[in-house]
Amino acid sequence: MKIDRLISIIMILLERDKVSASKLAEMFEVTPRTIFRDIDSINQAGIPIVTYPGVRGGIGIMEQYKVEKRLFTVSDITALLTGLGSIHATMSGEEILNAMAKVKGLIPEEQVREIELKSGQIVIDHAPWLGNKILKLNLHDIKIAMDGCRLVSFSYSDQEGKPSSREVEPYRLVLKDSNWYLQGYCISRQDFRIFRLSRITGLKVLEGTFTPREFDPKPLHPPDQQVVTLTLQIDSSLRDLMLELCGEENVVPCGNHKFTVYFPFAENDFGYNMLLRMGDKCECLGPSHVRAELVRRIKGLLAVYEGE
Repeated sequence: MKIDRLISIIMILLERDKVSASKLAEMFEVTPRTIFRDIDSINQAGIPIVTYPGVRGGIGIMEQYKVEKRLFTVSDITALLTGLGSIHATMSGEEILNAMAKVKGLIPEEQVREIELKSGQIVIDHAPWLGNKILKLNLHDIKIAMDGCRLVSFSYSDQEGKPSSREVEPYRLVLKDSNWYLQGYCISRQDFRIFRLSRITGLKVLEGTFTPREFDPKPLHPPDQQVVTLTLQIDSSLRDLMLELCGEENVVPCGNHKFTVYFPFAENDFGYNMLLRMGDKCECLGPSHVRAELVRRIKGLLAVYEGE
């Protein structure tokens, strides 16, 4: 929204001596012409704008009009920019851009370069290399629906591929293990449900609104789900992955470019499919019943390719 951008520009100019129109345009992902129109609107609102010509010139607010307010440390601003940048990688929108611009406006001019370097040292990008191109659009639309308490409708395919049509009150978006989930109240099921966004198609934000219910967020996986510890032998090419999943204390060298891994494992399709994706770089040494189930699934896969 334009009013949000105007407020953000004012906050930046209050903190800086001057900023070029091209720099402001880059911050808000608009054209310099749009910035000049915004500056004219700010000036007409009674905030005294000063323009400085030349190579080192720019746009500023009359010095006598400013009140200095330094509420955040360099570390605070760096953390805020890192977090907002990770959200912007997945969710586009003017509100995120405006928030980033406001935070950047809090940076003392002499520390701009330092903070930009520090905030760029950690990049959290959840966007897939290829993946579902509709996902980002769905995230944007669900966020709009949540902000306006509006219903959403979509087609949903469960874990076994069975399709259904749903109408849902959206309450929460969750990113877990690189997958996005929607938590909401399903009208047809008359209960709260969790939907994986990669299984959603044809999502629409409806005109109908709802009165928010008492929402008690549930964990994405039942707390009583049985977890066993597997003993795996892996190739060195999987070491980095296992360090992320299990921690260094559970990844032990065993010679010949191999590692023994003590792996927390949930006995379900997701868990078995994760092991099978590692191919011949990973062998399950035990427990015996998990190894036997892996053999059964591998034989089933082999039969698909060897059969008619």
